[in-house]
Amino acid sequence: MDDEDLDELLDEVEKKFCRNVSIASSAARTNSNVAGKDEKDKDGQKKHGATKPKRSVNSVTEDIDALLEELQEEDCSPFPQPKAEQFPKGPHVEKRLPSQSGGRKCCPVFIGGSSVANGVGTAASKRSCDQLRCISCDFRVLMFDDCEWDSTCDYLFLRNNMPERQKLGTKLKKRRGLRAYACQCSWISTLEPTDLRDQPQLRWVCGKHQD
Repeated sequence: MDDEDLDELLDEVEKKFCRNVSIASSAARTNSNVAGKDEKDKDGQKKHGATKPKRSVNSVTEDIDALLEELQEEDCSPFPQPKAEQFPKGPHVEKRLPSQSGGRKCCPVFIGGSSVANGVGTAASKRSCDQLRCISCDFRVLMFDDCEWDSTCDYLFLRNNMPERQKLGTKLKKRRGLRAYACQCSWISTLEPTDLRDQPQLRWVCGKHQD
């Protein structure tokens, strides 16, 4: 491989990986005073070949390989890093709604007759919770105003008919002021506000009331 072939190879590397790489041949071309762009390039290449010290083909090949590896490392590196600084990570980036959990819960949980207002119960308001769910059978608790459960109501009846309100009505009796409650495994009729902490047999908890 002669000097002119090496110069042409370096020029091809410069054109393909033009990334802040300066070749001595370009400097030679800019200092040339020969008229005409094509003649100027040729004279620059000849001048570069004349002034370039002669080295073995293996040494030149190793230099070219090193240059190509350096250029490839630049291409594969994450770029540009300053853009990441324009969007810094921090608490203000991830926004959450203040009421993301949604709704409120009764504390303590009350049940009561049909004259007791439904809503979020507190120790002061004693409202009847209308968002009850049983943690034993995982059924929502149904309510029936001005009704009470017949004495023949039992677990098997609820197991087979919950949550069909029409079928459940066959075991309900009309009684003004009372309210009948039932899930798939428990039932109760009440008139006055009743704290569920006083009814340990009922595994009912308050779901979330929408604001």
